[in-house]
Amino acid sequence: MSCLTLQASALTFPAPPYSNTLSNDSQDNASKNISSISLLRKCRTFKEIPPIHANILKNGHQNDPFIVFELLRMCSKTNSINYAFEIFHHIREPNVYLYTVLIDGVVLSGLYLDSIRIYCQMVEDLILPDNYVISSVLKACGFQMELKFGREIHGQATKLGLCSNRSVKLRLIELYGKCREFQDAKRVFGEMPERDVVAATVMISCYSDHGLAEKAVDVFNLVRIKDAVCWTAIIDGLVRNGEMSKALKFFRRMQREGVRPNEVTCVCILSACAQLGALELGKWVHSYLEMHDIDVNHLVGSALITMYSRCGDIDEAERIFNVLRERDVTTYNSLIMGCALNGKSGKAVEMFQGMITKGIRPTNITFIGVLTACSHGGLVDLAFDIFDSMETKHGIEPEIEHCGCMVDLLGRVGHLEDAYKFIWSMKITSDHIIWGSLLSACRIHKHFDIGERVAQVLVDIGDADSATFILLSNFYAAQGKWEAAAQARVKLQDGGVRKEPGCSSIEVENEIHEFLLGDTRHPKREEIYKKLEDLNQMLRLKGYSPDTEVISQDIGDQEKKWALAIHSERLAICYGLISTKPHTTIRVVKNLRVCSDCHSAIKLITEITGRNIVLRDRNRFHHFENGICSCGDYW
Repeated sequence: MSCLTLQASALTFPAPPYSNTLSNDSQDNASKNISSISLLRKCRTFKEIPPIHANILKNGHQNDPFIVFELLRMCSKTNSINYAFEIFHHIREPNVYLYTVLIDGVVLSGLYLDSIRIYCQMVEDLILPDNYVISSVLKACGFQMELKFGREIHGQATKLGLCSNRSVKLRLIELYGKCREFQDAKRVFGEMPERDVVAATVMISCYSDHGLAEKAVDVFNLVRIKDAVCWTAIIDGLVRNGEMSKALKFFRRMQREGVRPNEVTCVCILSACAQLGALELGKWVHSYLEMHDIDVNHLVGSALITMYSRCGDIDEAERIFNVLRERDVTTYNSLIMGCALNGKSGKAVEMFQGMITKGIRPTNITFIGVLTACSHGGLVDLAFDIFDSMETKHGIEPEIEHCGCMVDLLGRVGHLEDAYKFIWSMKITSDHIIWGSLLSACRIHKHFDIGERVAQVLVDIGDADSATFILLSNFYAAQGKWEAAAQARVKLQDGGVRKEPGCSSIEVENEIHEFLLGDTRHPKREEIYKKLEDLNQMLRLKGYSPDTEVISQDIGDQEKKWALAIHSERLAICYGLISTKPHTTIRVVKNLRVCSDCHSAIKLITEITGRNIVLRDRNRFHHFENGICSCGDYW
């Protein structure tokens, strides 16, 4: 029988340790022990607690509820929960307050099942729960996704008349929201005072956790007066659900309504700026942090480094890293990956070696960053040394992402047979992403023999996504096998897989402008296409000839040339040329890999216009200047 089926009337309610109704003897006892309590409250680390505890035992006060309460609280505060268990085990008659402080500590330590077990023990000891312990154990149920147990506690709280308590209601909303029981969550939410901002924030977070961004926005709009925490919750939810542009719009609304962003808000919006390549807005957030003396700790510092590096300003990212007071593995990871994506492979490796020397333990993310750097730099031998050291020196077992970096590297340098063998030798089961990476390399290096074998594997795997079918289609088209290419595209449609359209964005005057292939939606479309026509004429004078092999459809040569000319990144660049001052750098973000023809054309555009162009595609950054790209035509 569940411990929660006990009747509330059968339970006894103990006197609290800090109650004003304590007996005179208890008050005298508390007064005598105030020095021990004072010493405990001054503890900052666990090693300070045992000597004080020893003195308490020596004086025979180990069952004094005042002292035991403070002992358990300090164990929780110093993350010494095992010591707290030992203390609690020797208490003769624990009351609800001692149970509550122990359960709170256990929940904070992430031991959710243990906290539920302790709660059951409390009920079996016939101790009546109060709203504090109910709130704590409901929090544990939410994080542990223990819906059934949470419902039982809800029922017990109703019998005890505790469901009117605001803290209990908030935990119930959190429990049902985390368990996707949104009807129950909304019912409890509806019982709260109208437009309760904290309850709304909990609902927003729950919807966001489950990818229901629009539902989160609906709740947000119900709140009349929103605080910084509520604004941060909706911005964070939108960022986590990939709604970067919407997140920026809400941030601007937040500014217009005069709500001051906090540290967490800034980290969220910096993440959105990083994803969108919104450098100017990211710089504004950085200035805001400095202007309001918000501490740039390792978390904020990592967000700034990521933002600058993902927006193509790797020099500023390095500068921030160098002035940070706190540096941990997160800040190192941010800069290592930033250097890797921006073509500074040597610097990324140097940073990796530096953190090892300083005794900072690398994580699996660290190795993804440094192996990506090796891949983009063609550093084969060094990459294998680092890859082998993961297990032998650092005790980290390679995951699929690390193996993918190695296959990508071998494919880039043309070691396709080695890449093929590497995949079959992996301890981890390969997926369509790794095989797709090798197929793409086979197409680029025109190694169709291995490519045919890889293509067959991809067909046999059966879990291909849109990118896989497109790769297959392009691979067959490169050999002139139009029928096979068409069949791959038919499978794409028959499987209900939607092809991700190429999209490029550019930030101008703090606004993000997006372009698709042949886009005609922009208000300045006439000026954009006029600039495109002028550029095409100048490109021809420079000897540019479109690489029509890039187009995988079986269409005429002129149609292919026009299709290349209206790629989304070229439209974004043309908009940048007509909308920004001469000599300023144009920064474009593309969601797919830039094609070889656009890569060649953009190099010439920098010669023609005298502009530097920074293009971030799915794989890396390309810094174009005076007809040269930072990738060395190796991407």
